[in-house]
Amino acid sequence: MRHLTIALSEPPVVAGAGVGVHGVVGLHDVFRLPDLWQLHLYGYAAELVLDNTTYAIKPGHVSLIPPGAEVHYHYRGRSEHLYAHFRLPGEDERRTVTVMRDAGDQAPVIGAALRQAIAAVPGTPARASAEVWSVLWRVASLPVVGSRPAVVAAAIEYIEANLAAPLTVPDVARAAGVSHNHLTRLFRAQSGDTVVAYIRRRRLSRALHLLRESTLAIPAIAAAVGIADLQAFNKACRRELGASPRVLRARR
Repeated sequence: MRHLTIALSEPPVVAGAGVGVHGVVGLHDVFRLPDLWQLHLYGYAAELVLDNTTYAIKPGHVSLIPPGAEVHYHYRGRSEHLYAHFRLPGEDERRTVTVMRDAGDQAPVIGAALRQAIAAVPGTPARASAEVWSVLWRVASLPVVGSRPAVVAAAIEYIEANLAAPLTVPDVARAAGVSHNHLTRLFRAQSGDTVVAYIRRRRLSRALHLLRESTLAIPAIAAAVGIADLQAFNKACRRELGASPRVLRARR
């Protein structure tokens, strides 16, 4: 599986986006884009050949092809995909991606963003650029199902969505699809932190933001970050942030 490096520090310059229809005139296409990246989201089964390596295409798969690469497509009939052709002007925020990936449950989100980009290209190219940029970040973040990054990403997504609610490690493990002990091992290996410490840190980080940037009442802030007991909230702020909620608010 070929790996590519993409730089995502700046939005892409989208040269074109649309719905590609192939396999009507013939079942084999060969082409390249000398100066542009190709992003495809597929709705069919076929094969793609790049640098003598064959990649299976299935519905919901997404591919990234670098500029100048010659690609061979072998279709099985009429085949439609969403595409975007673009330049990447940035140099930083580099991410390693594979030529072909199963987008999994991200496929509908990626598809919706690409359709927005397609509609935006004629009149609002900045919107098209923003939509393709968001897709590239999603593609760069696609984890391998069942891998450590995938499990930890699922756990973090659940935690961030439920910071205001009671959270236990078993709850988070169930949401990530693994056992309590397995999540604990993977989370520490991936992040260097325990699940409990991560939850505490994120709650206090959100609380600090609300104390400094909003006029929301302190009891409401405590409830919003899942620490409804004011005494416990005060202790947590003093221990983790070095001062009481009132002092932290005054420092803004």
